Amino acid sequence: MTTPERTPGTQILLANPRGFCAGVERAIAIVERALDRFGAPIYVHHEVVHNRYVVDGLRAKGAIFVDSLDDVPAGATLVFSAHGVSRAVSDTARERGFRIFDATCPLVTKVHVEVSRMFDNQREIIMIGHRGHPEVEGTMGQVSGNIHLVENVADVARLVIHDPERLSYVTQTTLSVDDAAVIVAALRQRFPAIQGPKKDDICYATQNRQDAVKQLASQCDVVIVVGSQNSSNSNRLREVAENLGTPAYLVDGAEQLEPAWFAGKLRVGLTAGASAPEVLVESIVTQLRSWGVDRVEHLRGVAENTIFPLPKALAMDNSDQSD
Repeated sequence: MTTPERTPGTQILLANPRGFCAGVERAIAIVERALDRFGAPIYVHHEVVHNRYVVDGLRAKGAIFVDSLDDVPAGATLVFSAHGVSRAVSDTARERGFRIFDATCPLVTKVHVEVSRMFDNQREIIMIGHRGHPEVEGTMGQVSGNIHLVENVADVARLVIHDPERLSYVTQTTLSVDDAAVIVAALRQRFPAIQGPKKDDICYATQNRQDAVKQLASQCDVVIVVGSQNSSNSNRLREVAENLGTPAYLVDGAEQLEPAWFAGKLRVGLTAGASAPEVLVESIVTQLRSWGVDRVEHLRGVAENTIFPLPKALAMDNSDQSD
């Protein structure tokens, strides 16, 4: 890696809010508490959150990440990831007698409840989201049918709906707010009677981080988003910046920075996805300082005070070992 030419006056602008959200903090804490209380190994269905640094750290402590319940031995402790699981996975896990802790983000659980209620009311359901994402699979798996996946406006045109008068939609919680609005508008135009959730499904943290990146991108020459490639919300942050005409790059850490990205750039924007820890942001600031950045400014943003409680069995003092 070559060092970029030093540009006097170059500064970093840090987005606020950035990094961990309440759902991610809760999910990580559940795995760590389970490890402390029951000892390694603890099995986790899918990556508990989509961040390489976090997952590698938990793996080093004794967490084993699996994609199939067939890889979980009898009597094991099992954690469902923050993205949630289908009813089939949940039911099978309970039938097999695992000790289960559900780290599903409460805002994802809210969407699960909405889908189940819509299904019980005999409504046809549209899920706006990304095919193959664990959250989408878990949400669509809450019902036994009558649900369609829509990823873009073109999908809306191809939908075959049995009764447009009994049609509802939900969204993945980590979508681009702007992209989702375009798809919802297309749905409303084609199906005027469609009903959405009482409160938007895109979570507060996703929206706050996207709003912060819009502010950041308008003031910067380049934006760096800290997050893993499989992180939906981190990818959306990069896209938000790019859609405003600002070059943006998604990196797991400082080792992935390319000096050419910063050549001639006076203002470098830096943010982190909801599953990326602040230590990675700090490492990038350190790297950029070594390349000659001489000022760091924290932008003002929305204060987040949301806290999601842990399961009661893990919230107890560790000296109390009763289940």
